[in-house]
Amino acid sequence: MSRTAVIICPGRGTYNKPELGYFARHHADRPELLAMLDAFRVDRGQVPVSELDGAERYSVSVHTRGDNASPLIYGCAYGDFLSIDRDTIDIVAVTGNSMGWYIALACAGALSDEDGMAVVNTMGTLMQENLIGGQTVYPVVDADWREIPGQRARLLSLVHQIGEQGSHDLFVSIDLGGMLVFAGNDAGLAALEAELEPVDDRFPMRLKNHAAFHTPLLEAVARAGRDALPSDRFQQPRVPLIDGRGAIWYPGASDTEALWRYTLGHQVTRRYDFALAVQVAAREFAPDYLIVLGPGNTLGGAVAQSLIAIDWQSLSGKAGFMARQAEAPLVVSMGMDDHRMLVTGSPA
Repeated sequence: MSRTAVIICPGRGTYNKPELGYFARHHADRPELLAMLDAFRVDRGQVPVSELDGAERYSVSVHTRGDNASPLIYGCAYGDFLSIDRDTIDIVAVTGNSMGWYIALACAGALSDEDGMAVVNTMGTLMQENLIGGQTVYPVVDADWREIPGQRARLLSLVHQIGEQGSHDLFVSIDLGGMLVFAGNDAGLAALEAELEPVDDRFPMRLKNHAAFHTPLLEAVARAGRDALPSDRFQQPRVPLIDGRGAIWYPGASDTEALWRYTLGHQVTRRYDFALAVQVAAREFAPDYLIVLGPGNTLGGAVAQSLIAIDWQSLSGKAGFMARQAEAPLVVSMGMDDHRMLVTGSPA
């Protein structure tokens, strides 16, 4: 029996030490995809994806760089997308988190696989060459993934107060379900972190090799992206696309010039509301599965928290979600072998 699915594409930070060799493990049967990725990189004097994925050791300084992490994640995620069994899975919509929007464009057919690589690699390289500011993550939910009363409002007020100071740039970068990602310059982030109480010996967490994504600080990067990537690369999506505002781009009814402007404009310089994108996907398409492409499994919790926030299918907390997952998974993470089998028929 065919099941409907919304595809969720991962962003930066999903290819970590456990993911080293992910492409080789799962996509050895796609040499043509790897050849395209490698040729694109070699033509630009960059390290091939096969060399990064096949490295003897994982290196934070190498593998988390925007110019390396972006094509690595794109190759792994797009390979996962191609591995989904279309005889049993009916893909009804595609979305993604942050850089995952570029991957979503390729999965939905709004970009060819090579044009998807061009967008991902170009923007990842521009971000690395213009490493402006950074990002810090902090939770807004408790241990059972339920929002802490007043937490979000307090944090937004704090961002506003700090941002009002002359030398402090601070913004909400991404709404990640149970967490908010803040971005700004060093002064703004340091001021925020000084006001935040430590949580679980992890938060506030400054992200390595991340710039002030989805803020006005990246206006110059957005302009450079538009200059490097012409709008004629974009085409009508084959399936609905849900962007970082929760807006839906439908096949046959999308203005491709507007899609280009959003992708290399608003999407780069304004807040990315991933939680809203997931909620729109659930409400508008009511899928049997929300399939999170690999590498890694860092988005599964954020997807669940986004659904809990709207009481989707009576999900009210982490305990209830985990019980549901054990009985009949709703969120399927392809970075997990047992989940992978549900949508490909094979863990490999």
